[in-house]
Amino acid sequence: MSVAVRLDAIPRRGALDVARDYVALTKPRVVVLLEVTAVAAMIMAARGWPRWELVLATVTGGWLAAAGANAINCWFDRDIDADMGRTRSRPLPAGRIDPAHALTFGIVLAVSSFVLLTLTVNLLAASLTMAAFLFYVLVYTMWLKRSSMQNIVIGGAAGAIPPLVGWAAVDGRLTPTAIFLFAVVFYWTPPHFWALALLIRGDYARARVPMLPVVAGDRRTRQQIVLYTVILVLVTVLPVLTRSFGAIYIGGAAVLDTAFLTDAVRTVSNPTARSARRLFYHSMLYLALLFAVMAVDRVVTGP
Repeated sequence: MSVAVRLDAIPRRGALDVARDYVALTKPRVVVLLEVTAVAAMIMAARGWPRWELVLATVTGGWLAAAGANAINCWFDRDIDADMGRTRSRPLPAGRIDPAHALTFGIVLAVSSFVLLTLTVNLLAASLTMAAFLFYVLVYTMWLKRSSMQNIVIGGAAGAIPPLVGWAAVDGRLTPTAIFLFAVVFYWTPPHFWALALLIRGDYARARVPMLPVVAGDRRTRQQIVLYTVILVLVTVLPVLTRSFGAIYIGGAAVLDTAFLTDAVRTVSNPTARSARRLFYHSMLYLALLFAVMAVDRVVTGP
């Protein structure tokens, strides 16, 4: 994995353009949904809105870690990004940022996250955040992504940790409800990401990345999407059995699960790019709304 960029080949640009490129390294749109799950978990743990300064510190620390992980992902994957139409215009493959600077940027963000969370939140939240960072960088980016078609299944654990961070920030410990939140995001990730992989299968094939559609084909990928969606729906039933949530959650989850499962089944019955795109975008809305419903339920039902 090597894409050389000569320092004298990097164009001279204004400070605003450079800043935009560094922000692009952090993949801000990806980070937003992670932060939503973390804040919702904080509301659930507090059964109300936590202290503003705690929310701000937790969100900032989480953003720094996720942004740092994404920057290092961009640094490590700059060779395959250059082969993919969707990513070849990113700052590193396009030669607008020196790779060493991008790596340093990512490391500084991650260290800043750990220091901030340790000093202003608690050590458990800081450690969980650092675990997510290291898992995404070392396990997913540097190992699984290029070696296994199960990359997103296992690697998705990193994206499931933010709710644990949010819960730990408020409660100082992890409870079965917090673990449930982790499980929801963990089993949501494969159908969400495989829907995108179906849309850009050609890019992954050119870059020789063993995503499920490339290795197993579209039909099996769509079947796996349905399988993991069914597992996700079953997981969302668990807190009802343990009475962690009440009627608001039961009703909201039933509606959202039905809509999500319908979209997943449609990718098999109508195997088109349109059905995959619909599932991809609807999956993001599903996760945000499900966590919102859980938060509302915990606040309304009270202790």
